[in-house]
Amino acid sequence: MAIPTGVDVWLVDMGYAAKVRPALVLSVQIQGDERILTTVIPHTTSARGTRLEFVSDVRWLKEGAFDAQGIGTYPTVKLIKRLRKLPDDQLSTVERCVLVWLGFHDQQDGG
Repeated sequence: MAIPTGVDVWLVDMGYAAKVRPALVLSVQIQGDERILTTVIPHTTSARGTRLEFVSDVRWLKEGAFDAQGIGTYPTVKLIKRLRKLPDDQLSTVERCVLVWLGFHDQQDGG
């Protein structure tokens, strides 16, 4: 079973409708009886250019964006393969998009 640690991009089985796709996996170390779940931000090749998407320019992903509106939680058994770590400068932009989506950050504050 995959045990994610930290923040990495993985191939994730998101079910029949969403298919297997890259996603940024946000994870903390599981302790004791905690459920083995991970939160993911899916990568899409159908970006719309919204304030809730972040276009990543890493060569190992197809052209597209991470979509904070698609954030979801999946059991770790849905994680297929770790791809790579997202560069830190890009990770901070993804975090900002998530904070805007959750209402913790105003887009006019630089998000």
